[in-house]
Amino acid sequence: MMEGGGEKGEWRAVANLKGLRCRECGQEYPIGPVYFCEYCFGPLEVDYDYASIRKTISRESIAQGPSTMWRYRDLLPVGEGDPVDLGTGFTPLIKADNLARALGIRRVYLKNDAVNPTYSFKDRVVSVAVTRAIEFGFDTIACASTGNLACSVAAHAAKAGLNCYILIPSDLERGKVVGTAIYHPHLVAVRGNYDEVNRLSTEIAEKYGWAFVNINVRPFYSEGSKSLAYETAEQLGWRAPDHVVVPIGGGSLLTKIRKGFQELEKLGLIDEARTRISGAQPAGCAPVADAFREGRDNLLPVKPRTIAKSLAIGNPADGYYALDTIRRSGGAAAGVTDEEIVQGIELLAATEGIFTEPAGGVTVATARRLAQEGIIGKDELLVLYITGNGLKTIEAVQEAAGEPQVIDPSLSAFDQLHETLLARAS
Repeated sequence: MMEGGGEKGEWRAVANLKGLRCRECGQEYPIGPVYFCEYCFGPLEVDYDYASIRKTISRESIAQGPSTMWRYRDLLPVGEGDPVDLGTGFTPLIKADNLARALGIRRVYLKNDAVNPTYSFKDRVVSVAVTRAIEFGFDTIACASTGNLACSVAAHAAKAGLNCYILIPSDLERGKVVGTAIYHPHLVAVRGNYDEVNRLSTEIAEKYGWAFVNINVRPFYSEGSKSLAYETAEQLGWRAPDHVVVPIGGGSLLTKIRKGFQELEKLGLIDEARTRISGAQPAGCAPVADAFREGRDNLLPVKPRTIAKSLAIGNPADGYYALDTIRRSGGAAAGVTDEEIVQGIELLAATEGIFTEPAGGVTVATARRLAQEGIIGKDELLVLYITGNGLKTIEAVQEAAGEPQVIDPSLSAFDQLHETLLARAS
């Protein structure tokens, strides 16, 4: 197989990679910036040489690596050069006893990816994608984004000194717009929803030949999400959890978390990977959850209507595979209302001191519903993936959070307020 270096198309061999393989028909391709099968138009996925990897990887070798996602480099589809890394990964796995009591589940953990360099899990996929794009010889990085990806691509492009084009829906939250613009990419707001932005981006990628991380570099980009599973297992003492709840936007994150656990089992790093995978979607954009509830194999595209803009993808590229993963793992899926989303954000903040964006509220609210319905067992070890920071999306909870009490700068004014607050509490 070939590996990027220097001029586009001049790539050197990588020992841990066999190539690319179509997820539908199995057709094989050499490593390159391609993302769909020319025979059946199915999506391509990286194919690894696990026999080769098993000879070099161990718990000890991983522990000697950096305290970032790149400690798992042998399982990521890049070459031997330095990655484009902002310090992403090995984020906290927090034992959430207060939330566990609220959910009625004995053991709950939070994988808090809101503390990554640009405050979302997208730094994982982008670090891999930009590293790979440079190896392929690209000098321009681009993406279609609902916000978090935009921030991450712009930051990594700045770090790597690459040209950068970002396309976003024009109604994106202000925090995500500013959080992207500060890196000075070419930021383009499109009058339309994400699915329309993505269609335009596909046309641009074809015409201009840029590296769109979630289009023509997607097979490599998506592999970065596996690091969430690797870290979870390592931080649990090298075991897979019984059940996880994962937010669904495009659907890739959910499928790659399962793939990550399965790879660890295949390589003998954990005993078994029988984790049940459940998906979380906002009710206003829930094509996967709707199909699961109705017992359908086909997903019906929807027009998003939700405060969870990072999950507002009405026609998810990996939606079918996410649905299949949920079913095969014995998990479930649910769509929660905007009111439940805000309640989920407030519950996480009030119990564990973590302020998440609406995607995290969707995850918490879904876990609460699945627990109430008995789908998540009381004795299961549950991990919730918190994928983004609430400070990016304060519009979603500004009303629920309320305003501060305003007083004059005197003790008597505070005494009066204190008495009022005590009276309300009694």
